[in-house]
Amino acid sequence: MTSFEAHIQGNKPVVVDFSAEWCGPCKLMEPVLHQVKGQVGERATILKMDIDKYPDSVSLYNIRAVPTLIIFKGGEILWRKSGVIPAHEILQHLNMHIN
Repeated sequence: MTSFEAHIQGNKPVVVDFSAEWCGPCKLMEPVLHQVKGQVGERATILKMDIDKYPDSVSLYNIRAVPTLIIFKGGEILWRKSGVIPAHEILQHLNMHIN
């Protein structure tokens, strides 16, 4: 099991940001995700997944646009959305799954 798989299989929610270095909107998500992390602290994990470096994950999770955010917990997808997403929307979905 990879560390990515170990994270998404865990009991703590994980926000995965599928993005790319060349993607302008992806760069806009960086401060948003820092804000989210500041509010949830250790109660959730935030991971960045470069679609150019991990094409198998892109295929596995059917990523068709970047940025795409997916919230996992216990190996299940709880929420996903593509595009630039405001922190309050991410937090709304994340807080429903924080123990």
